[in-house]
Amino acid sequence: MAAPSVAQTGSGGFRINESSVYYGIRLGLNIAGIGGDYIDLDSKTGMNLAGVVGLHLSDTTPLFIESGLYYTERGAKKDKAKVGLTYLELPLLIKYGIQATDDISVLPYVGPYFSYCIAGKQKIPADLNGGEAYNRSSYKHFNHWDMGFKIGCGAEYDKLYAELGYQFGVANIAKENPADLDASGHALYLNIGVNF
Repeated sequence: MAAPSVAQTGSGGFRINESSVYYGIRLGLNIAGIGGDYIDLDSKTGMNLAGVVGLHLSDTTPLFIESGLYYTERGAKKDKAKVGLTYLELPLLIKYGIQATDDISVLPYVGPYFSYCIAGKQKIPADLNGGEAYNRSSYKHFNHWDMGFKIGCGAEYDKLYAELGYQFGVANIAKENPADLDASGHALYLNIGVNF
């Protein structure tokens, strides 16, 4: 029996009659916030950097699964107070390829993500904290593990790729404390990159 051929081709340049694998690089920004008991905090801008790999799942349908490793900066702020949280993130996205023109493909997607906080810092100036400045690690107040879902849409022209999406956390990232705080992260993001 002949095994299906595997070609390194961009997700947008999909070929529905063969299996394919693609690799990509992503760079962008997100506008992140923290909801729940931190609902009065405003959004904070951070960076995304990632390497991804995708697999064409079907020989007859332009359906793909994509994962990778993201370095992403999230958190929130209010006036001069800031909460910074830096994550390593692993998404598992299902994408569907639509050939919009001969050169442009559109790829809506949805899927879960799993992330681990590798760094974090809280800064609260003295005038907002009863005369005492607060500048220390966020680890004491936030859980390291987080998970949630992403929904978005990408577009590819030749090997160039761009995407706009939204992610929302479903896990409580606030550690247990006397106030029984409940918090979850969310972010609107925009990434650009290339697929190989």
